Amino acid sequence: MKRRDLLKAALAIPLLPGLLSGGVVAVARAAAAMPARFRSRVRPGDPMWPSAASWEQLKHDVGGRLLKLESPFAGCGPAPASAACNEALKHLDNPFYLGDQPALTQTSGWVDAWTSQPSAYAVAAESTADVVAAVNFAREHHLRLVVKGGGHSYQGTSDAPDSLLVWTRHMRDIRLHDAFTGQGCAGTQAPQPAVSIGAGAMWIDAYDAVTTRGGRYVQGGGCTTVGVAGLVQSGGFGSFSKRYGTAAAGLIEAEIVTADGQVLVANACTNPDLFWGIKGGGGGSLGVVTRLTLRTRELPEFFGAVSGSIKAASDAAYRALIARLIGFYQEALFNPHWGEQISFGSDNTVHINMVFQGLAQPQAEQVWAPLLDWVRARKEYSLVKPVQAQALPARHMWDAEFFRQHAPGVQVGDDRPGAPRNHVLWAGDQGQVGWFIHGYKSAWLPASLLQKERQARLVDALFACTCHWGVGFHFNKGLAGASAAEIAAARDTATNPQVLDAFALAIIAGDGPPAFPGMPGPKPDLARARDRAAAMGKAIDALRHAAPGAGSYVSESDYFERDWQRAFWGTNYPRLAAVKRNYDPAGLFFVHHGVGSEAWSADGFSRREDA
Repeated sequence: MKRRDLLKAALAIPLLPGLLSGGVVAVARAAAAMPARFRSRVRPGDPMWPSAASWEQLKHDVGGRLLKLESPFAGCGPAPASAACNEALKHLDNPFYLGDQPALTQTSGWVDAWTSQPSAYAVAAESTADVVAAVNFAREHHLRLVVKGGGHSYQGTSDAPDSLLVWTRHMRDIRLHDAFTGQGCAGTQAPQPAVSIGAGAMWIDAYDAVTTRGGRYVQGGGCTTVGVAGLVQSGGFGSFSKRYGTAAAGLIEAEIVTADGQVLVANACTNPDLFWGIKGGGGGSLGVVTRLTLRTRELPEFFGAVSGSIKAASDAAYRALIARLIGFYQEALFNPHWGEQISFGSDNTVHINMVFQGLAQPQAEQVWAPLLDWVRARKEYSLVKPVQAQALPARHMWDAEFFRQHAPGVQVGDDRPGAPRNHVLWAGDQGQVGWFIHGYKSAWLPASLLQKERQARLVDALFACTCHWGVGFHFNKGLAGASAAEIAAARDTATNPQVLDAFALAIIAGDGPPAFPGMPGPKPDLARARDRAAAMGKAIDALRHAAPGAGSYVSESDYFERDWQRAFWGTNYPRLAAVKRNYDPAGLFFVHHGVGSEAWSADGFSRREDA
């Protein structure tokens, strides 16, 4: 639509019934929406693609922070390779490096789904004003808009070719509050300790400020390089969610730029519908979050971990081991002290990688003693890796210097010269850096399966699952067993209500080495990847015999999920869709299987005719 037609539409809007009471914001939103239903987004080379002068004006508006993007692997062609290519190959296993490249993502792709491809341009935002300028430019020029902070999306929502990227990596300010009250909440909301975090911060930044230096706890993600904003908007489970709930439930307030370019504060008292929507409604669908304020909590005396591996000598012994572990979990671990996972392999081996809080090491060892006694008393089992408990003062949980001194190798640091000393990740998470996904399935497992009369059904389904592929039970990603207060707080979020009664999230996944387009070396074996994906499909089907209708966690789910609205948000989806229509009626914000994406083509460039 031509600009003069847009102006005519805007002038006519105040005459429409019901809009006069909405004020200027409602008029602006409706004006932006009216032409949108008749257009597609534009790509480079299209007649309506912004002119060079338009891009220069945007560059001026954002203080020169407009970047024309090209993958560093684009220079990996015929020898000699470019310096950018060599640097990228050198740091391919460094998530901090990948996060600092606006043209790259933490996942390199997913077979038959997507591959990591840079946007055409990126605004390297350093302020909310930069975000506003980018949003307005994308709306006015009908561009595909992408938002990236940490860039960890398995679904490929952190990039899109031919788009404009809002890159928030540099918005990393962190401020601690002794007594925070949300805007407009004075007199109705008691002041509480909190932390305000910029949208580009990673969880290691938050933990360093809040726990290592501040002596308190903020509920965040287990992987330290995940972005704060993306995790909160997706729900947000951490290692200790059975004790502290979800990150979304801990959100007190957020600043967000909506599709009309407005900067809104969202909390329980101001724009409460938008506030509810960004608490688990998925990142990149409702606006660009620029700042979050999260509650902080008192630290327990200790955090700790229990790890080890047990192998069964036969299928029958393995099934018996599975049954004993399910019973043991229900008896001893189904409470706020315990989190993380037990993995059941397809090779008759169980891998234990649990964490605990609020227990000293002798107490944790005492909890596990009955299981270990049972294992040692039976010759059909062997401890491939001894099951051991270790505890540390809670303030050192993310203290990089402490681990360098006392447990080298547990964490891996950013290896670039001059990198911040606190920028570390758990060594066990390094396998996900740059990975190329073959398949990823997840399912909430209801706590009713732990009832003694139903455990056999779960054991049968779990054993059948492992005949096709291994599965991890992530106990911290289900809130059953948490306190009533934490469950109530999570109920007031957009996250799928199934999580409230789930004792675990089952995850079945497989991947290959990094496969960014342009990288030298062998390409992914797609036939093998598809065979592996098919095996994972059979595994989740077998497990679902025990949990028919189980939903999935939006951040850790199947790209090809057909019934994604129900799977990701359950009965909350209609309310989320209403929030979307209110704040983004034209559908400026689009991500794969995000709220409102059913109105668009798979690539987000064309509105569906029936939408």
